[in-house]
Amino acid sequence: MDLALLEKGIWLGLAGIGFAVLFNVPRRTLGVIYIMSALGGMLKFYMLSLDFGLVFAALCGSSLIGFCSVLAAHYRKAPPMTFALPSLIPMIPGLFAYKAMVGVMKLTAEKDTAIYPKLFFETVNNGLSALFIILALSAGVAIPLLIARKETVKRIKTDIALLSESDNLEQEN
Repeated sequence: MDLALLEKGIWLGLAGIGFAVLFNVPRRTLGVIYIMSALGGMLKFYMLSLDFGLVFAALCGSSLIGFCSVLAAHYRKAPPMTFALPSLIPMIPGLFAYKAMVGVMKLTAEKDTAIYPKLFFETVNNGLSALFIILALSAGVAIPLLIARKETVKRIKTDIALLSESDNLEQEN
């Protein structure tokens, strides 16, 4: 195992713990959040080292976090989002978003027509990179949560049907 990858995992886990403390999650969930943050981030960086695209690597890392949060929710008796959100936040592409915003500000002040197209291209590239990474992170963590919730939705539909039948019986009487 590459030591640089392990170091990134340690820092990502600590960042996940930091966001978990900010969100005031229960103490019993902090260890799991550390592990999930580290594993999701390490998977993302490992896939980047294998020359997968950044968006696909972010999707895979966030999917791992999503599936692990569903499992952790059952064992730690907490909602899956308690685990997923703090673990996912360290993977947000802040640098791309920052560069896109700085590029927009530079574009408003740029007068040189030779520099403007290059600056515009860099700004759009950074903005779209940030957008697609955020979409991949959102989809990657949401899909496992939606798949796991399918059983609960069936139970909710059954409960609603039973309630409506009992209401109909009461109205008839």
